[in-house]
Amino acid sequence: MLHGFLLVIQLIAGVSVVILVMLQHGQGADAGAGFGAGASGTVFGARGATTALSRATAVFAAIFMLNSVALTYLSTRSHAHQKTILDIAGQVHTAAPKAPAVTGASQNVAKPVGGKAPAQTP
Repeated sequence: MLHGFLLVIQLIAGVSVVILVMLQHGQGADAGAGFGAGASGTVFGARGATTALSRATAVFAAIFMLNSVALTYLSTRSHAHQKTILDIAGQVHTAAPKAPAVTGASQNVAKPVGGKAPAQTP
């Protein structure tokens, strides 16, 4: 349950970081703002959007990283008690297989004709 909750938080944090990075202006956008290119049309003013978006990006990036560490810890802890294929292979006995037991029905012994044993030749 906790693992699923952390996965949802991870998804929200990851998508938020991507969206916030896409909303921010690149370094080349500052040169256009010096000539009055769109600086007055922003919601936060000429300088306010940069700091608010930067802070929000830093917060969501920190949440993403801490959540990644928590998910890694939960993942390794839950698999610690499980056996690997090599553990199972080490437990298999490598003794030679036993010969099958012979029963009376499976014995195919040739009986001599006439009830006499065949003569042995020297």
